[in-house]
Amino acid sequence: MEEYEQNALSSTRHVIGVMSGKGGVGKSSVTALTAVALARMGYKVGVMDADITGPSIPKMFGVHGKLDSAETGLFPAQTERLGIRIVSLNLLLDREDRPVVWRGPLLAGAVKQFWTDVSWGDLDFMIIDLPPGTGDIPLSVMQSIPVEGLITVSSPQDVAALVVRKAVNMAEMMDKPIIGLIENMSYIKCPGCGETMYPFGKPAGAGFASEMGIPFIGEMPIDPALSEAADRGEIEMYESPIMQGIAEAVVRHVQASAQEE
Repeated sequence: MEEYEQNALSSTRHVIGVMSGKGGVGKSSVTALTAVALARMGYKVGVMDADITGPSIPKMFGVHGKLDSAETGLFPAQTERLGIRIVSLNLLLDREDRPVVWRGPLLAGAVKQFWTDVSWGDLDFMIIDLPPGTGDIPLSVMQSIPVEGLITVSSPQDVAALVVRKAVNMAEMMDKPIIGLIENMSYIKCPGCGETMYPFGKPAGAGFASEMGIPFIGEMPIDPALSEAADRGEIEMYESPIMQGIAEAVVRHVQASAQEE
């Protein structure tokens, strides 16, 4: 399958995907934090919510209402604080709680239209929140959109590591480089005594990344403040040390790719 041309009123320099082998590991949170961190560095950033049946990006950013359109295509929503541009199927529905009961080809077609029919404008980075697994949509994105690199998200459980291995292998099959692995829910700090606890077992992301031969970006804790910020639609106000590490890993990757060309 050939890569599709982007909308005529769009110019995107770098496309980065965020993927995981299973749901529930915080992939959308990592997508949002990556976008926020890059925007804070001064880059123009857009987020494509390709998790069609489980979209959560608009809520995290506090974006609501239907997208505007013209003959030239759809216009993305834009956040107030950092000007991050967002497209999600939730922003095309009459009601946000309406389920999307579509088969694979329709889902993949919607993602393709997010690329070809949306007037994104001038972007330095587009971050794509991919649905979990290795099904139609991740496959379609990797085949039809010029994804430059992928961030993978896991959690400490062995089963999560196993399914991430599948996602990494899929990326290799599609000749898409892995920017790095983030292990989410690695630990939690007791708010009372400050002790570090490991509810899902000791962190294993660094060792797993080394075993897979991919970079390790870092560990993310279970942080109630992150959940609260996302629920309030204020993810742009959240602060975490991991965010700078993610942004720097992405920038290093695209710089290294440019030097190789």
